[in-house]
This record gives sequence, C-alpha cells and structure tokens, in this order.
Amino acid sequence: MSTDKFSPKNPSPEGEKGAESGHNSHRSIIRSTSVLSLGTLSSRILGFLRDVILAKLLGTGFRADAFFVAFKIPNLFRDLVGEGAINAAVVPVFAEYREHEKKEEFWRFVSLIFILSLILLSTITVVGFFFAPTIVKLIAPGFMANPEKLALTIHLTKMMFPYLIFIGLTAYCFGILYTFRSFVVPAFSPCLLNISIIASAWFAARHMEEPVIGLAIGVIIGGVLQLLVQFRPLLKTGVKFSMPRKLNHPGALKIGKLLIPRIMGSGVYQLTVLVDTLCASLASIVGAGGISAIYYANRIIQFPMGVFSVALASAVLPSLSQLANKKDMDSIKKMIVFSIENIFFIMCPTTLILLLMSTPIVRVLFQRGEFGAYSTEITAWALAFYAIGLFSFGGIKILVTAFHALQDTKTPVKVAAVCLILNGALNLLLMHPLKIGGIALASAIAGTIDFLILFYIMEKKLGGLNSGLLPYFFKVALAAGIVGFVEFCFWEFFQFSHEVIQLFVMGFLGFFMYGILCYCLKVPQALKIWYYFKKYILKK
Repeated sequence: MSTDKFSPKNPSPEGEKGAESGHNSHRSIIRSTSVLSLGTLSSRILGFLRDVILAKLLGTGFRADAFFVAFKIPNLFRDLVGEGAINAAVVPVFAEYREHEKKEEFWRFVSLIFILSLILLSTITVVGFFFAPTIVKLIAPGFMANPEKLALTIHLTKMMFPYLIFIGLTAYCFGILYTFRSFVVPAFSPCLLNISIIASAWFAARHMEEPVIGLAIGVIIGGVLQLLVQFRPLLKTGVKFSMPRKLNHPGALKIGKLLIPRIMGSGVYQLTVLVDTLCASLASIVGAGGISAIYYANRIIQFPMGVFSVALASAVLPSLSQLANKKDMDSIKKMIVFSIENIFFIMCPTTLILLLMSTPIVRVLFQRGEFGAYSTEITAWALAFYAIGLFSFGGIKILVTAFHALQDTKTPVKVAAVCLILNGALNLLLMHPLKIGGIALASAIAGTIDFLILFYIMEKKLGGLNSGLLPYFFKVALAAGIVGFVEFCFWEFFQFSHEVIQLFVMGFLGFFMYGILCYCLKVPQALKIWYYFKKYILKK
C-alpha cells in the first residue's frame, strides 16, 4: 500500500501530507467525496421512492417498458455530451485555463463553450425528435411485435427529448463548479428530478387517463429545475458570461480533440446498453418484462455506485487534473491507489449483501401494486448477477477518471470496444440458459475484464501502481466472504415481525461485523474509522 497510509505506528491522518496538500490532500478528497456522497445518497433515496411509486403504478408491464426505453434514449445522448463529456474533456481543460490564463480570458472561454454546448444539444434534440420512430425500432426491435407498445414508446420519446438540452446545460454548469471545487449544488440538484417525477406520478395517477404521459412531463420539469438551481452558485464563482465574437478558439479545439475519443468511448458504452436492451426486449427468449427487470436491478446497483464510486470519481477529478498539469506523477499514483482501495473497501461487502439478499431486497423495495411475485423473481435474478461486477464497475469509474485527468481519452475507448464485443458474445451465450440473469452476468464479466485491462495499462503508464493492492483486496474480500457466509447461515434464524426490519438489522450487523474483521486484519480504512471514532465520539 502507499507509504502515506495510516498504520498503528502512525495513527494520525497527518501522515497524508507530503507531496499532497490543500485541495489535493486525501482528507480534502474525502471531504469532497462526503459532500457528493451525501447529495447522491439523498438523490438515491428519493430515486428509490420514485421507483417504488413507478413499480406500483406501472409494474413490469408494457407501459413500464415503454417509459423506461423512452427515458433511456435522451439519457444515451446525455452521456455522450453531458456529464461524461464534461468530466472527460471540459473539467481538465477548464482547470488548465484557470491555472495558466488570466481571469478575463478564462471567462470568455467559459462563455464560448456554453454557446457551443447549447448549439450541439439543440441540434441533437431536433434530430432526435424527428427520427424518434427509427431510434426506438433500433433500440427495442422486440417492440415491433406490439404496435401499441411501439406507438407509446415513440410518443414518450418525442416528449422527453428536450430533457437533453436542460440536463446537458446542467452538466456544463457542473463542469464550472467542479473546476472551482464547488460540489454542494451539483451533489443535491439531481434530487429535483426525482421530486418532480414523484409529484407528477402522484398527480397523473389521480387526474390523468394515461399516467405515463404525466411521468414524461415530470421528467421535463425536473430537467428545468436542475438547470435553474445552478445559477446562484455560478454567480458566487464570479462567472461572467459574454457573447463570443467567434466560435473558433484553441481551448475549444482542445476540448474537441479530447471529446471525440470520449464520445466514441461513450458510444461504445451506449452500444453495450443498447445490446442489453435489445436482448432484454426479446421476450420469447428472456421472458416478459425483461427491460423493466434490468431497469429496477440497475437502479439498486446504481445506489452504492452513485453514493460512493461516482462521488469519489467526481471529487478526485479536479485534483488529478491539477496534479497532471504539475506533472506530479507520484501524487497521482498515490491518489489512484487511495481511491481504488476505498472502492474495494465499500464494494466488497455490498456485493455479498446484494448477491445473497437480492430477493428480499427487491421484494421489500418494489413488490406492491402492479409489481407482483413474478416481477420480484426476474428483477432479483438480474440483481444477483449484476452484483458480481460491482467492485469492478466502481474501479472503472476511478481509472477512467484518471485517464481523463491525464488527458488520455483514447485508451478507455479501445478497452471499452474490446469489452463491448465480449459483452455481446456473452449475452448471446448466457441469455438462453440464464434468461435475464444472463444479460446481467455478461455485463459483470465484461466489466471485470475492463477494469483489469485498464489497471494494467495505467500501471505501465505511470511506471508502477500496484502498491499492495492485491493483498489489500484479499483482506477485504476475506472479511466480506466471512460476513456473507454468516449472513447466509443466520438469515432464517433471525425472524422479525416484518421483512423490512430483518433486512435493516441483518445489513447493519453485516457491515458492523465487516468493520471489526477489517480492523483485526489491519485494513487502513477500518483503523482510520476507529481512530476518528475514539477521537471525536468517545472523548465527547
């Protein structure tokens, strides 16, 4: 492990100083991650409430499939030119310009990128609206067997495409705020989308003949609200927007050069999503409700991913970009190792809990109304297989962020392209015997291979990166495995009046036991937690 890690001989976190300081210290990264995690946690909790309501209202029927496919389409383009593009190309270049250029030149550059973003997003939205029938047929060919489902999906797609403009500009605002290390509003603003959809679902269920139309309206309102709340924190940064005299700028060209491979990489990822959606739409092979089952399972998987992995990746990006500008490779290596260790520490026990308790988790969260026992069965089946790749999915977020900070957007694309082919082949191989679970398992396997290849390349790129990560992984995996075995054996032994209480108690005891085991195995994160607990809690 890295030399600045906590140990019994050096119990104070002050050992994290040295090459890193200020905004780039491990403590600062944890603080930023905590803000983003808290915001993401709030959004995910609201998201679960949203999905509980959607599950009750739509179940896994054809209206649910239509809504989820239609909502997915603008989000596919959103990843191409939204947050993914911002993190890959805009934040590193913004950070570079802010450090090396005058303030006036920096804000002129920011204004230019805003205008270019608006033009690009508007063009995609107009084209998407008119070609919605073709897009839907390409993404979900299985829908053509049901004309009513196809027509509803096309209509919803047209309604929700403008969401791309609002969420794309919101992501652009995130880029500015991340550059100034302002994380609070970007962390909490996604809550507004969930609140809007929840409110629209409540209203539509009571006052609209076709409630799913009300949900689409709620998506648009949520996008508008997310954009509006960015304005106040932007003003605090001292932002000065001005109409550019020309659209040609060396910084814009640099972003474009970084963005093209990022778009290609995102395109590869979206192709993976599309292949999964295409396969899940083939009800004759995977069974009815496949698209909805994958959506709900993904929502559960995205909870720990968003709360920790995505938050950590967003928090380290500005620091990694600044360190890359300074050519401080030693600090970059330490920060990458530090981040991956934290991913392993959180995701290993989470994987075991989701894998072993997939059915009661899905049943407690969603089984009510139109979401019956069959819906629970297929969703839990997909969730169990997705959980296998959870720590790899989190590790990929960190490594891709590191490549982007180093202004290398090509390598993740090449690796993703290889894994796309692998994922498609595994889908065809596994979906017949495992049904919807085969699609989830294919993603988990491809994700694990993606992570291993990226790690190998990054290690070669930086001249050594391992720093004890393998023994560290074995320690936390051993602790998680013991906890998983105990939880599995005692699930039936501990009976409570309601399954919600049983899940909560078993989950809490599982993580508590995991913490104790990690402390006994001298895992640095567990030792730090105990140090802070003694210092700030027991002494009060």
